[in-house]
Amino acid sequence: MEEVPHDCPGADSTQAGRGPSCQGCPNQRLCASGAGAAPDPAIEEIKEKMKTVKHKILILSGKGGVGKSTFSAHLAHGLAEDENTQVALLDIDICGPSIPKIMGLEGEQYVEDNLGVMSVGFLLSSPDDAVIWRGPKKNGMIKQFLRDVDWGDVDYLLVDTPPGTSDEHLSVVQYLAAARIDGAVIVTTPQEVSLQDVRKEINFCHKVALPVIGVVENMSGFVCPRCKKESQIFPPTTGGAEGMCQDLKVPLLGKVPLDPHIGESCDKGQSFFVEAPNSPATLAYRSIIQKIQEFCTPRQPKEDLVSS
Repeated sequence: MEEVPHDCPGADSTQAGRGPSCQGCPNQRLCASGAGAAPDPAIEEIKEKMKTVKHKILILSGKGGVGKSTFSAHLAHGLAEDENTQVALLDIDICGPSIPKIMGLEGEQYVEDNLGVMSVGFLLSSPDDAVIWRGPKKNGMIKQFLRDVDWGDVDYLLVDTPPGTSDEHLSVVQYLAAARIDGAVIVTTPQEVSLQDVRKEINFCHKVALPVIGVVENMSGFVCPRCKKESQIFPPTTGGAEGMCQDLKVPLLGKVPLDPHIGESCDKGQSFFVEAPNSPATLAYRSIIQKIQEFCTPRQPKEDLVSS
């Protein structure tokens, strides 16, 4: 994972890419190219395009293999269960576009009438093709997705990102800055090896002024398919996501147990909620989704209700 320097001046600073702490940072050239330069006109174009998108949520992870794309897909499925809610899922994991497979899409971009997907995976001649691009080409692809796709009237735009804090993350935050991002959901597993990277991810969010909606602890236990009992597979040796969230003062949205049906559903391109509606994992997902919805649509203040 590419680490944001502890005293990073921030991507929007005039010292971005030029300060002492920037030396050796993998993002130095990208930040320096924008420091003090005229803003990319695409930012205003994207702001205009995003006027029809109510809520924008980034799904992040400190490292790979924690179930981030699986969570992104099921967050989209869960939100779209309300047929009056329009949902779009954008996959900017350029080198590992797994969303089309998880969503069961082959040449199509709509799972349901109210759930659409965009991914570089749709542009490849074969699912086995490798995307071997440098940073500028990845950034150009993200710009095209945000500016040139006809998103239409959307209630939720969910952005599935690659692991870490690299070019893709800086690009999507920069391009959506003027359009206002609701925040980021960060996915982790209970082990310290995962949590240490999540701490860096939270630090990244603070540096680029990206609100943290909360953290999801995935694979927090194992649900036996026979007896339905749950046991710990990855013991939280340092307190797990709950302990980390308390230390860093960020919300813990919930814990999703490991259920074999989740992997099966992803391989089949089906919604896990339909396959296992009564699973503890399904109930955990639904609770988390409700919290995200509440974050994006806060209650109206009492004084506003009186005046209206």
